[in-house]
Amino acid sequence: MLSIIIVNYKTYKLTKQTINSIIEKDHNFNYEIILVDNASNDGSVDKLEREFKQKIDDNIIKIVKNEENLGFSKANNIGIKISKGEYILTLNSDTVIVDDCLRKCLEYIKKDNNIGALGCKVLLPNGKIDKSCKRGFPTPQASLFYMLKFDRLFPNNVKFGQYNLTYLNENEINEVDSLVGAFMIVPKKVISEVGMFDEDFFMYGEDIDWCYRIKKAGYKVIYYPKAQIIHYKGSSSRKKRFKTIYEFHRAMYLFYNKHYKKEYSNLVTLIVYLGILFKLILSLLLNLFKR
Repeated sequence: MLSIIIVNYKTYKLTKQTINSIIEKDHNFNYEIILVDNASNDGSVDKLEREFKQKIDDNIIKIVKNEENLGFSKANNIGIKISKGEYILTLNSDTVIVDDCLRKCLEYIKKDNNIGALGCKVLLPNGKIDKSCKRGFPTPQASLFYMLKFDRLFPNNVKFGQYNLTYLNENEINEVDSLVGAFMIVPKKVISEVGMFDEDFFMYGEDIDWCYRIKKAGYKVIYYPKAQIIHYKGSSSRKKRFKTIYEFHRAMYLFYNKHYKKEYSNLVTLIVYLGILFKLILSLLLNLFKR
């Protein structure tokens, strides 16, 4: 069985679209959808309950209502704890499953017991790839080249393109460092070994941290572009909330401290901290002028 975990936070229309893209297709495998609502106060979860009443009655969809916004990591972990599937899929509420994406992914991951996580090709509404669906780990060097836009100037260079792995063919299956939490299939047995999402991460960085731990345990992280989804990220507004920007940069700090701080000198660590702070301030200033 595949357990599909979707976190909803005030995204009724998008979440409805995501669920419909799953249940409207004929699947040759059993699945359950666990919808975890993070204390939406816009009535979205009540509307979703009415919309999918029959599927809820058939025990295909389960809804968990949190009393507060616990963030992406904690909400997904709640879903994982009550899941029944051998495979867990974390799926964003602003995605659409394309064709038989789920079947293709399941068939591929079942062929190799050494696959610890599998992600598909993630497309943006404009048809371009969401680069975060296949990434390298954000080492200080990789992050520096990315911030300096060297990956755009030299996309085929292994050193300069190591953050978003721009040198890899986006249409070929590859082993990568990290996937995006918007679509990631992980076997339950792997989760039992490496643990669930790190709940110190509120809404960013938890997917990279998870992949880091999965790879450290000796498993492969696979980018599988023969299956696709569409990701409508940031489609509602270009202007972001302060907390969104803050948590994005806090995740960088958390990940560096957890996995890299011991490997680098105090000088490098200071430069990393200053870089994160500078980027945070710059992002906040630029956000002021967005609509």
